[in-house]
Amino acid sequence: MSLSPAQLDRIAYRRRQTVISVLIAAASTLVVGVLLAVGLTGAPGWDRVRESFFDLSVARDALPDVAAGLWLNVRLLVFCALGALALGLLIALLRTLRGPVFFPVRALATGYTYTFRGLPLIIVLYVLTLGVPGLRLEGMPSVLVLGGIALVITYAGYLAEVFRAGIESVHPSQLAAARSLGLTYRQTMRHVVLPQAVRRVAPPLLNDTVALQKDVGLVSLAGPIDAVRAAQISTAETFNYTPYIVAGVLFVLLAMPLIAVTDWVTLRAARRQS
Repeated sequence: MSLSPAQLDRIAYRRRQTVISVLIAAASTLVVGVLLAVGLTGAPGWDRVRESFFDLSVARDALPDVAAGLWLNVRLLVFCALGALALGLLIALLRTLRGPVFFPVRALATGYTYTFRGLPLIIVLYVLTLGVPGLRLEGMPSVLVLGGIALVITYAGYLAEVFRAGIESVHPSQLAAARSLGLTYRQTMRHVVLPQAVRRVAPPLLNDTVALQKDVGLVSLAGPIDAVRAAQISTAETFNYTPYIVAGVLFVLLAMPLIAVTDWVTLRAARRQS
């Protein structure tokens, strides 16, 4: 089907406006970048800062050890993300149970979310990685595992509230319709409620996963040699802070794919609702 002249003119106008917008954005970004570079390099202490934080030779020497430590962070992230999602979903389901007989369970789940959303993560890490080993129990897991458990139980408190918000966003009429068709409560949650709830809260879940990706570096406080600890060791050897910059760059590169997926899911959800 051929387009009318008016439609062709509108399409051409939109294309011209898109090109103009891209050129303006590129020019303004270039101007801001140049101003920031000039202001930074023109500071009186720039030479000292560049030597202490942006030494390329130190960065090349520290990169292999920091990258090896980052692999530990990646494995810890996968374990903690899956564990926090599973535990958070379980806590959310417990909080949504109905009936007076389940009040103790709801109270425990509510207390859990209140406690671990209020506790600083670093305190939970110290308690589990420094306090629990002091019990000297048989079969005590490693400090790395204890640090991962601290991350899981802390983030599960946040994810539980995200899941609960998604579950409660499903209209009660859908639950009533499912029960009227003969579905049990478990079948209703599995086939009707949870698919909708997870789809609605996917963006905040991914955002919390991005935050978890950064916080896995805190496990270095307990001693495991991850990217942050490797950078600290290299800094102690060279008296130069460039390894921390290397670790920071690697963490950003690690987070970029997940952030891109989060933005895509958020945009898709917004288009679906519009």
